[in-house]
Amino acid sequence: MSKIYGVVQSKHLISKIQRDSIKICETVYGLIESSSSTSSTSILADIKHFMDELNNLKSETTAEKLENALTFIKEQKVPPLELILEIIELFRLSSSQELLKESIAVEKEYINVDQPSQISYISDLVFHIRETMVNLESFKTINGVPVPAYFICPLTLQLMFDPVIVSTGQTYERDSIQKWLDNGLLRCPVTRQTFSHTNLIPNYTVKGLISNWCDKNNVKVDHPDKSASEDQLVSNLTIEKGFDRLSFQKSNHRSTEESFSHSRSGSTSTVVSSSEHLCEETASDAGVSPNDSTTFSHVKRVVNDLKSPSNETQTKAAEQIRFLAKNNMENRILIGQSGAIQPLISLLHSNQKLTQEHAVTALLNLSINGNIKSMIAESGAVEPLIDVLETGNTCAKENAATALFSLSLLEEYRVKIGQSGAIKPLVDLLGSGTLRGKKDAATALFNLSIFHENKARIIQAGAIKYLVELMDPEIQMVDKAVALLSNLASVPEGCLVIAREGGIPLLVEVVETGSQRGKENAASILLQLCLNSPKYCRLVLQEGAVPPLVALSQSGTSRAKEKAQQLLSHFHSQRENSSGRGKS
Repeated sequence: MSKIYGVVQSKHLISKIQRDSIKICETVYGLIESSSSTSSTSILADIKHFMDELNNLKSETTAEKLENALTFIKEQKVPPLELILEIIELFRLSSSQELLKESIAVEKEYINVDQPSQISYISDLVFHIRETMVNLESFKTINGVPVPAYFICPLTLQLMFDPVIVSTGQTYERDSIQKWLDNGLLRCPVTRQTFSHTNLIPNYTVKGLISNWCDKNNVKVDHPDKSASEDQLVSNLTIEKGFDRLSFQKSNHRSTEESFSHSRSGSTSTVVSSSEHLCEETASDAGVSPNDSTTFSHVKRVVNDLKSPSNETQTKAAEQIRFLAKNNMENRILIGQSGAIQPLISLLHSNQKLTQEHAVTALLNLSINGNIKSMIAESGAVEPLIDVLETGNTCAKENAATALFSLSLLEEYRVKIGQSGAIKPLVDLLGSGTLRGKKDAATALFNLSIFHENKARIIQAGAIKYLVELMDPEIQMVDKAVALLSNLASVPEGCLVIAREGGIPLLVEVVETGSQRGKENAASILLQLCLNSPKYCRLVLQEGAVPPLVALSQSGTSRAKEKAQQLLSHFHSQRENSSGRGKS
């Protein structure tokens, strides 16, 4: 049973016990008072004292704190950080395993109760607890290096080893979300949306970012040992210089711009790194620091300025919102509730490039919050974002690409974005953008390519030519290029163009010298090519693919080993078929 739900339920039981105990005392008091016993005076005094205690009985601290937190949620407010931290401590939810158990228990209660309103509030509270814990993890370090929040699974609170995307666009560690599904739970833990399907799609973008981060910081990530104790699982995580609640509250959860996961509030999850993907931002002209908190009245004034007839005022207002939304979770909620979305979308059509840039970046920063992401999508942002992608300055184009990626994490918009003409300008950015722009375009196109119909659109727009060029190791985009090519190779037209553009020699080179993730995807593409045509199979063999594939079959990731073994087996069967035809 859920600990939190148990306390809520027990409160009613305790009140009934209190009332009934007082009635029993009153009855006994009356009986003793009417008797002629000489010792009745002291007994009556004891009963009277006990009745006074019962009448003055107050809720214990745990129940009181919980009731306060649920009151905030019923009023559609986020409970204060101090209150959430106290509840985490009182219910002993600081362990990732305990929090996961509580999350599953609450979700099961939600399924089983007839009137889910009360448990729905508890579910909201558990979401805020989980979100706080994820942000707490971002204060921790491995080997003295802070762990980016978007590398942490919202369920396990651990650095992800095998990140996967669910139908709501969130990213989780495969084992944890599989456990969630195995318990018959069909709502996304972060967004609480019902899964449209239960397929788990590997998130190669996040896996690559984690892999690069680990390589850079000399961090080794092993698959979590399912039998390991909680202490073993977190033994490598230490808090540098301790944890200061005040500093945590002021910093308000560390750079959540780094977490597109798209959670309702970050989360974390499916993500883009601000340092890699967003234009560098300074706030000197905006008059705000990216970590500043604000008030609803101030936000309303800034939103009104977005509608000003003065372009200078509009630009200044968009810039302020851009920075207020950059790192501060609560600011995003305030801005989303203040009617800022539609005026910002309108500014995407501005003739002033700087205004356009501030507006698109503000929307991008706001979209980190999953609820606001949905508001942005539903407010008709897709076509204006495509317009910025085609006409904006360099920074605006890059952030428009990233914003489209963010919206594509909503499954229904993955289809709409592909149908709305976004793919051609994204492919153009892939071919002619800056390195950051190419990376942003590749990330967006990868997510769009998950939807089958978009694969043909991406191929027809000429993406494969650029992706083959991007397999040059010096460009530092090999992993992103082969990840997208792996999706495109799943259709015959993709195989045809990869071979035609000279991709086979480069893919064999990636199998031999690439990263673990690159080798895995390159082997998958070569397998698709060889299964598609004996001609491609001969070309692969001519490039000397067998030795690196043999090595990969013995030392790669589990998926890489599987693909390499399938390829080697296919070569063997092809030779046997050729030999049989020769004898006949």
